[in-house]
Amino acid sequence: MSVFGAYARYYDLLYRDKDYAAEVEFIASLLQQYAPSGSRILELGCGTGIHAERLALRGYSIHGIDLSEEMLATARHRTESLPVSERLTFDVGNVRTYKAGHTFDIVLSLFHVVSYQASNDELRAMFQNAAEHLEAGGVFIFDFWHGPAVLTERPSVRVKRMESEEIVVTRVASPTIDLIANQVDVHYDIFIRDKKTAQVEELSETHRMRYLFLTEIEMLARDAGLKFVSSFEWMTSKAASEKSWGVCAVLTK
Repeated sequence: MSVFGAYARYYDLLYRDKDYAAEVEFIASLLQQYAPSGSRILELGCGTGIHAERLALRGYSIHGIDLSEEMLATARHRTESLPVSERLTFDVGNVRTYKAGHTFDIVLSLFHVVSYQASNDELRAMFQNAAEHLEAGGVFIFDFWHGPAVLTERPSVRVKRMESEEIVVTRVASPTIDLIANQVDVHYDIFIRDKKTAQVEELSETHRMRYLFLTEIEMLARDAGLKFVSSFEWMTSKAASEKSWGVCAVLTK
């Protein structure tokens, strides 16, 4: 079962403040640099398809997969009437085991989907699956929780509140770090208040996250038959440091 259970219903609202336009601009610049002739993308963990939609508007063809059928339903509903809808396909699948039946120029995995692979076996399986879906010379681009920053800053309790015309959603994120396993269990308590009735729905989910180090990324790449090309801070392209919580890596086949 997806860790995004009932939580998926409120995903887009909770991340309404996420700057997707700037992120896609950043991603597009990486694709132009590392895969200038690539046009076919497999997105592992596409969520509600907002990155995919914006990349399709730039001329890319994207096949997105995700474990959450509810998120995929949102993606299909939002994109089915777009002029670029023929460039967008979505399917239910596990990033470690899904088989598209053909290869792509680019494999993309965003918003820390790699860090949702909490064990060594899960990480190896995802990297191997990404490699198997790449054409020779293809590129695998992803972001992840950067170990040095997690250990320097340490996860803390955070509260986020967003609202629409109908509801107010409050999310409390309470992390517990496992220094031996390099994992963080983020427990989410979500409270949804209906503005009209004042009724409150409560949800709870725990998301296990793996923080990673560049030496691990290099090893995972090598074991999957991929070449480590570059890494840098997400959205800035600066060299990764102990202050860089989100880091992006580029691998080639």
